[in-house]
Amino acid sequence: MNAMIYLKITGLLLFLLAPLSLSAQDSPEPKVKSATEQETDGAPELTEAADKAIERGLQFLLKSQNKNGSWTGEGGATDIGGTSLALMAFMVKGHFPGFGRHGAALDRAKNYLLQRADESPNGAMGSMYEHGLFTLALSELWGMTKDVEDNKRIQVALEHSVQVILRAQSPLGGWRYGARPDAGQDTSVTSTVFVSLASARQAGILVPTETINRVVDYYREQVWNEATGGFGYQGNTGTTIACTAGGAYAAQLCGKRDTEWVAAAIRHLENNPKAFNRKELGHFYYAHYYAIQAMVQAGGDHYAKWYPKIRDSLIGLQQPDGSWNDLEKEPHPHKTPMAIITLGTPYRYIPVYQR
Repeated sequence: MNAMIYLKITGLLLFLLAPLSLSAQDSPEPKVKSATEQETDGAPELTEAADKAIERGLQFLLKSQNKNGSWTGEGGATDIGGTSLALMAFMVKGHFPGFGRHGAALDRAKNYLLQRADESPNGAMGSMYEHGLFTLALSELWGMTKDVEDNKRIQVALEHSVQVILRAQSPLGGWRYGARPDAGQDTSVTSTVFVSLASARQAGILVPTETINRVVDYYREQVWNEATGGFGYQGNTGTTIACTAGGAYAAQLCGKRDTEWVAAAIRHLENNPKAFNRKELGHFYYAHYYAIQAMVQAGGDHYAKWYPKIRDSLIGLQQPDGSWNDLEKEPHPHKTPMAIITLGTPYRYIPVYQR
């Protein structure tokens, strides 16, 4: 067993106390609690309704997957970020390429991403936002596929992907959409990219300390608003829930979980009356995709209060076809997998989403 597989399985053991197994179909399903059980013991675990919503969401993804393994974005273009997120949505429940009832579909998604990586002339996978999601999916897949040769291909693609990120970092610490250091920076792209770097580093890829320090400086000195505790998109004015959630989670992964400025960001999220209002909160699914992970990192009490609210909100927002594409004329390929990943937080299968 190589070191990568050992590391990931050890992480699963610590959280699930499960027998060692690479086969996703052999992994034990977490206990699904009824609403009454949850209210009684206070643990924000899965309810039957949440489990059913996740399954309906996964079925929607299976039905909407293209023959080449990808998922289609707005305007009919194949979407690297959406395909990466969809793959992660299955992984969050312990489904991996080559294993179990979804193994063939996930193999196609994995092969599509690896083929696109092979075809990229400079290693960049679309915008840096998409590139970050691609890197995250690969780093969490590495060591968890059935084919040993696939794992080698994933390793090579992941190493190249991380190098693209390192080269593209702004001298001021962040990233923007272009894969170059003079492209600028914003909190949305920076959070997405750095979470993928943290995942890659956790998987064993070298990420220089200098890179992390510059990210910390970006969040703390350039986009954090001391008066509100939140993070802005470009600069420390105009703080938003989405930027604050992504910034708080990334800063926690930088090792700043116990600092006062990150604690202030968590308070900003918890005290915002718009946090669970779908019509008033822009980028609702994106915001909660990061917010729930920030609450996991912040600790049990924060997570215990936040998860039931977003769980019940997402269950209510799911469409009859199993998707989460409300209030939009065109379906967005990121919303459904982000909703599934958020709902599936209690599964704890993916290391970067664990505390």
